[in-house]
Amino acid sequence: MNLPFFIAKRYLFSKKKQNIINIISWISMAGIVVGTMAIIIIVSVLNGFTDLIGMFYSDFDPDIKITSVEGKMFDPQTIDIDQIKSLPDVVSYAEIIEEVAMLRYGKRQFPATVKGVPDNYPDYTNIDKLLIEGKYYLEKDGINYAVVGRGIANNLGVGVSFLDPLHIYVPKKGKQVSLNPSRAFNHDYLYPSAVFAVLEDVDAKYMLVSKEFAAKLFESENDISAIELAVSDGADVDDIQDKLEQILGAGFHVKNKEQQHDLVFKTMKSEKWAVYFILVFILLLASGNMIGNLTMLYIDKKEDISILSSMGLPVKNINHIFLFEGWLISLAGGVLGTILGVFVCWLQITFELVKLPGAGGSFVISAYPVHIIFTDIILAFLAVLVIGFIASWYPVKFMSKKQLTPSNIS
Repeated sequence: MNLPFFIAKRYLFSKKKQNIINIISWISMAGIVVGTMAIIIIVSVLNGFTDLIGMFYSDFDPDIKITSVEGKMFDPQTIDIDQIKSLPDVVSYAEIIEEVAMLRYGKRQFPATVKGVPDNYPDYTNIDKLLIEGKYYLEKDGINYAVVGRGIANNLGVGVSFLDPLHIYVPKKGKQVSLNPSRAFNHDYLYPSAVFAVLEDVDAKYMLVSKEFAAKLFESENDISAIELAVSDGADVDDIQDKLEQILGAGFHVKNKEQQHDLVFKTMKSEKWAVYFILVFILLLASGNMIGNLTMLYIDKKEDISILSSMGLPVKNINHIFLFEGWLISLAGGVLGTILGVFVCWLQITFELVKLPGAGGSFVISAYPVHIIFTDIILAFLAVLVIGFIASWYPVKFMSKKQLTPSNIS
């Protein structure tokens, strides 16, 4: 039997001579429980918001996007398209033309990215689900149409039921602005057929048109801006990326959904870890109660220390008693806090108890999103154990030098 551990366990649950020590012990454990719960709950909520934003982007973006490292456009005939299409998990292939243009509707003007997409665009995105007004079509009865983002529509005052066309202006290739600027621009017009809403940065940036319309407007001839691919459900996207990079070489970027918005997701991950370390620091400050608790316990058990020492128990083992006492408080608080934190997250996922402020029918969700990640739980629990070790080790070392001397023990 491990004698120091046995005595520490008895000290944890037995009544002390000074009742204040019992109170401080339970306060120490309560602080660890609350701190552990806070880390798990808050980090899980941040995971939920990350997933929510990823879901929005996922509805609009392809699974994999291929772009040129140099230049805005490239000739798709310079790469092995057949080999790309023949990859087992690639289910959709689309060539895209993207370029910035100036839009004008009435007296209002607004810059936007005009995205020319092929007919199979709705097959590998959820664009139909994103529409808040109108129906998706880019050409009908020989007339060109556009699907505009809500931000663009709001800035231009565009509506799908309006009769006036939407004018588009882009600089001509190889032309310089002269005394008559209109000669330096290509101009065309079309009508809005629908308005979509994803996220603000997408809504205020993109307008979808047919690929043929974009090729004519931007004079791209056979060049394209990107290749968008959809993969089968459950496919290993990382493995497909590796294969595509081998096929394409170093001259092309191959990005998955998250990498297409690298800055957004890196920022959110940085925020998550910043919050994690702030909460761990707060937990470290809260562990100060344990330092006081072990210090007072040393004083309270001075007679026991003297008896154990006279019976031949080494000073090292006496120190282990109080060290184990602190570890037991940390372990019990960490386990209970982890269980309660996961339970609270489960309640929120299942019953949506905490609602988003001002959430109404226009919101996609009405309650705070939560996503529990096992590694986050492990990291939170490890942080508690490390802090518990530090908070136990310091007072034990200090009181050992002060109390466990021959004069004090006798």
